[in-house]
Amino acid sequence: MPNYLRNRVPGGTYFFTANLADRQSGYLVEHIDTLREAVRHVLRARPFHIDAWVVLPEHMHCVWTLPPGDHDYSGRWRALKTAFAKRVPRPAAARPRTTRPGERGIWQRRFWEHTILSDEDYAAHIDYVHINPIKHGWVNAVADWPYSTFHRYVREGVYPPDWGGGLEDRVQGGSGER
Repeated sequence: MPNYLRNRVPGGTYFFTANLADRQSGYLVEHIDTLREAVRHVLRARPFHIDAWVVLPEHMHCVWTLPPGDHDYSGRWRALKTAFAKRVPRPAAARPRTTRPGERGIWQRRFWEHTILSDEDYAAHIDYVHINPIKHGWVNAVADWPYSTFHRYVREGVYPPDWGGGLEDRVQGGSGER
């Protein structure tokens, strides 16, 4: 297996993007309960803190903080993708010719990672995670997207319920700042 150049900081905080192989799919939200169970499975075996997460139909973004001394986010992603793939039916769009032995054709093989470098970087990536359903046109208000830690942030008083506004607010010059 190739050794990709990834920044590994023990106990670090990271922003991730993980995509389905079929970018036209709605598989993640269609199987949201299975995805949640896969995440719980990985959290029990290899704990980490979920700082933020949004699940869209064909991709997801999240910010995780690993335990002190631990830098193995790749192993967690492998376990999460595997746990999800084992629990759902193989999608009709999966192409057997392009999948390797043991793969189900659900996920893109890799994920994108960014090491959080500062408090400002952290805040920007948390905001990016939560605004993503508006960015992709799934809703007009962040609060309307159910598969997001945005709702936890509202309960904890970090964001007001109308944070981010709607697309119309951003186009007309609304700041969307918290």
